[in-house]
Amino acid sequence: MPAISAAIRSSRPVATMLPGTLLHRSVRPSSIRLPACHITSTPTFTPSSTQARYSSHSPMGATTGKPRKKVTVGTIRSLYAKNEPITVITAHDFPSALVADQGGMDMILVGDSLAMVALGMEDTSEVLVEEMLLHCRSVARASKSAFIVGDLPMGSYEIGPEQGLETAIRFVKTGRVQGVKLEGGREMAPTIHKITSAGIPVLAHVGLTPQRQNALGGFKVQGKTAGGALRVLEDALAVQEAGAFAVVLEAVPAEIARIVTEKLDIPTIGIGAGNACSGQVLVQVDMTGNFPPGRFLPKFVKKYGDVWSEAMQAVEAYRADVKSRAYPAAEHTYPMPQEELDMFANAVEQSGHLQKRKAAHA
Repeated sequence: MPAISAAIRSSRPVATMLPGTLLHRSVRPSSIRLPACHITSTPTFTPSSTQARYSSHSPMGATTGKPRKKVTVGTIRSLYAKNEPITVITAHDFPSALVADQGGMDMILVGDSLAMVALGMEDTSEVLVEEMLLHCRSVARASKSAFIVGDLPMGSYEIGPEQGLETAIRFVKTGRVQGVKLEGGREMAPTIHKITSAGIPVLAHVGLTPQRQNALGGFKVQGKTAGGALRVLEDALAVQEAGAFAVVLEAVPAEIARIVTEKLDIPTIGIGAGNACSGQVLVQVDMTGNFPPGRFLPKFVKKYGDVWSEAMQAVEAYRADVKSRAYPAAEHTYPMPQEELDMFANAVEQSGHLQKRKAAHA
């Protein structure tokens, strides 16, 4: 056995050094020629039949379980008629949409909250239509059952009904959502009517409307006075009359939300509005605990998980394994036939490349 072959085998496991797929005879470097005695035949190397691919190109792997029937506006209305609570959660990319869809959510909202939780922005007023559309498409690729609603960002619908309809059409055609959400009550009724008349479902949003935080004096609870509560009810009735299939009630007293829900003929989706609403919505990053310790959370958020701690533990363990060379181990590498390794080592020795490298480092 040539010395270089022994040296290669003894220094560390072969599989940790060289991917077998790169050492097949059909891809030899032209400057390294194998001895004639080794090329009289061409043995075939066939990967194991269980090895379907050599890299993680599949987005998230195959889905499991029997797929649910697609949720539609009709489904939402049926749930409302049966007084069955409607489940809604936000998602902003393929993985978050996949877990929401397979977790059984009735609706997935691609909320403009992704400005903060996915893009690191200060508030929702900064996110652009193009950015929202990119995230809507990512969510749509993952969600096969839930009803997907895209959030129209600030500046994309307030100028007038025509602008609102144009943006909504883009969200359906380019973003691949089934409906859109926009903030505002009575003043947005003409825009909601315009969009719904074109056949696009609209989820309205009244109470605390984050896109208008500057006019509201910040993120403050709405409807805490008799006059404020009446305005919330009037806004909800206006968007219902305009054709919205449901309305989000955000940050209003639970008793007010109950009365508004009773007065409407469409579902109310609560967020910080008590459990008398027809359904509930939360930001997925908030409820899964996918944020570092010390971050402020609104009072209405219930933390159902601790994704941050799990992810941090995994990243720290990976770093430690890499630093100690415990990863990758032999089982994480690709094998090659010993005969092929011997041929490669012999060719390298005869080519003189090893001697040249040693001379260069002398």
